[in-house]
Amino acid sequence: MKVDFHTHHYPLAYLDEIEKHPSDACRVTRDADGRRLVHYAGDFNFVADGHIDLDVRLEEMKRTGMDVGVLTLTTPGVHVEERARGIHLAQIVNDSFAEIQRRHPGAFAPLATLPLQDPAASARELERAVSKLGLRGAMLFANVKGQPIHHREYWPLYETAARLDVPLMIHPTSPPGVEAYQEYRTTALVGFLVDTTLAVTLLMFEGVLEAFPNLKFVVGHLGGTIPYIAERIDRGYEAYPEVRTNLSERPSFYFKRNCYYDTVAFDPDALQFTIRFAGPDHVVLGSDYPHQIGDMGKAVRVIEGLPVAEDARRAVLGGNAARLLKLKAPSLHA
Repeated sequence: MKVDFHTHHYPLAYLDEIEKHPSDACRVTRDADGRRLVHYAGDFNFVADGHIDLDVRLEEMKRTGMDVGVLTLTTPGVHVEERARGIHLAQIVNDSFAEIQRRHPGAFAPLATLPLQDPAASARELERAVSKLGLRGAMLFANVKGQPIHHREYWPLYETAARLDVPLMIHPTSPPGVEAYQEYRTTALVGFLVDTTLAVTLLMFEGVLEAFPNLKFVVGHLGGTIPYIAERIDRGYEAYPEVRTNLSERPSFYFKRNCYYDTVAFDPDALQFTIRFAGPDHVVLGSDYPHQIGDMGKAVRVIEGLPVAEDARRAVLGGNAARLLKLKAPSLHA
């Protein structure tokens, strides 16, 4: 079974709401061909057919042999809006995801969108999304309008995820200091990786992973830079007393125990390094479909071509994701 843990979908109800009622944080325009563009701080997204048309997506899944697609909203997320509107938009997205799951049983495993500008409302919406709507977890953005997500007001959200035993995906957005990333699409190309790395490192330093040992984070884009700088962070643990305040183990322990890394980095050497770092049981397939920078076919081919044991390959292609999401094997749709 192949499970694509990193794909994005814009429910039409969400896009329609943004287009009709734009805000300073997010607006939708149309190009000369009528295609939507979603604008937000520091970047924009071109809305491809695959973002909104499930038939197009299902055809691509069939072509690439993908059994299950994990659906998430993409940037900018609902947290960029004012509180009440963010809560409303989260409910629109999650209700739409639940309807997709109902209409296409087994083909999609959606992750909830949360109104992160209100941590308490986020915990309540996660409870609703999982317990009442049947969604498989949630995606968190790595910062909330420049503010971090590791502080204590967010801990009830992490307690809820741990209690429900559902994964939380960490996805980047416009990083703090986004003004430095205004040229050459460097928000997406560089800033996203910085954003992810900082968020997960702070979650670890704050003691979130110590307090909730069964909490599972799926970290986008091959973990940002975490696999490559973990040794440096471990050295910081030895050198700086404040780093040890909330931890009983070295940082790399939590990066390996609590974190799973999606394969949205298609370089074979980088993928092999991360598999060695985290273990083949903590890496999941991801394509970033249907963004311009994503590629479902390449995501599969590069894993199939890695010189790893066959059981490790099967785990990365789908076994690990199926375990995290509690999916049935071997194939979930015709």
